[in-house]
Amino acid sequence: MDRYGASLAWAAFDLQRRLFNILNGHDIDQDPARGDGFLTGFLTWGNPREADFVRRSTVFVLAEYLGWVEILRRDVQFLDLGRSRVNAQVMKQISRIGNSLARIDAVSNELRLLSAQQRAIGELMVHPDGEPGRRRCLGYAEFCSKLENDPEFAAWFTDPLADVDGLAADAGPAVGRLKDLQVQLVALIDLLDPRRERFPQFRLAYSPRDRPRR
Repeated sequence: MDRYGASLAWAAFDLQRRLFNILNGHDIDQDPARGDGFLTGFLTWGNPREADFVRRSTVFVLAEYLGWVEILRRDVQFLDLGRSRVNAQVMKQISRIGNSLARIDAVSNELRLLSAQQRAIGELMVHPDGEPGRRRCLGYAEFCSKLENDPEFAAWFTDPLADVDGLAADAGPAVGRLKDLQVQLVALIDLLDPRRERFPQFRLAYSPRDRPRR
């Protein structure tokens, strides 16, 4: 956990921050006097280059998080889960996040990935030049290159990329699911960085009563 905890925490932080931007952007969109929200500003009114960057980077932070989860799962034999209460809590929280990401909703399924899809995307994001204890994820440039040049790789991301456009059109139905996912990610960050040494300025965007029980 010492080796991979920081990378997992940063990946969780980047994903929850993007979810917060989407949620906060939806709130802004509800008040015309405040202008355009995050996705609306870039995907609806932005230029094609900006729209493509936001679309890809949103899917990338989701995929990168799943990549680090897969790396942790592959090297889990290095974790003494029986003796470490924190390590066991981390693995349980990762499971909660996976369940939240796979949750079927009656009104919105944007960015929903079933367990097998989560595993597959995580596997694709693990860099091939690695070994137990020294693994890493694809970087953003490598991710974009594979989207453009590897049809089998790109096929796994067709739906998530389209989902970002759907959220730009109307994120309202997805608010409940995305808010739950964001709060669950924050709970994971709290476990990985309890003293807020890596994220000293980070604060939970929602009320403490919204935070999940551990």
